[in-house]
Amino acid sequence: MGQKINPLGFRLGTTQSHYSLWFAQPKKYSENLQEDANIRDYITNYIEKKMKISSALGILRIEIQKQIDVIKIKIYTASEKLFDKRKRPQEMKEFQRNVQKEFDYVNRKFNLALIKIGEPYRNPTIVAEFIAYQLKTRVSFRKAMRKAIELTEAANTKGIRIQIAGRIDGNDIARVEWIREGRLPLQTIQAKIDYCSYPIQTISGILGIKIWIFIDENTKL
Repeated sequence: MGQKINPLGFRLGTTQSHYSLWFAQPKKYSENLQEDANIRDYITNYIEKKMKISSALGILRIEIQKQIDVIKIKIYTASEKLFDKRKRPQEMKEFQRNVQKEFDYVNRKFNLALIKIGEPYRNPTIVAEFIAYQLKTRVSFRKAMRKAIELTEAANTKGIRIQIAGRIDGNDIARVEWIREGRLPLQTIQAKIDYCSYPIQTISGILGIKIWIFIDENTKL
């Protein structure tokens, strides 16, 4: 079972929490869901294009909590540039004003908060971005996966699995290559496992990268 379902959805309510927290009438559910997607896309594009911060370390995830007249947005990041006290305060104020202007349909207030991630390579999105960059620069996929495992192990994790699928190294026949190091109890709900699926465009076509990282047991986010 643990390999036939998304590891994050499998653990909701135990070691994993929702990235969006709100209640809505059934008729307005799709509207709220689309709004969350638009907010996340807008924030990601704004930080990458306006603030000129790479998406690799700019944003790990965005949590959205909606109340009647307030929307609270938590941006989890591993970028040091977003916390530069000399340059960023004014840019962050402008950022919040732009988000408010873009999505303020019914006079709601937006509260943005930045939360810094201490160990970036404990996050599978960061690891996938690292591997994607290596593959785009023609580094051997085996070398890229081994280096990613070294970085993840140095971040005090208990296990990792990396899987790459597609026309690897430009071969005519698509295949799947994977590597695992340490423990990875996918069938255990109490295991805190983080996961991401990350597609990249290469000159040979699209490759799919999947990362599973076993962080700990019986821990909350």
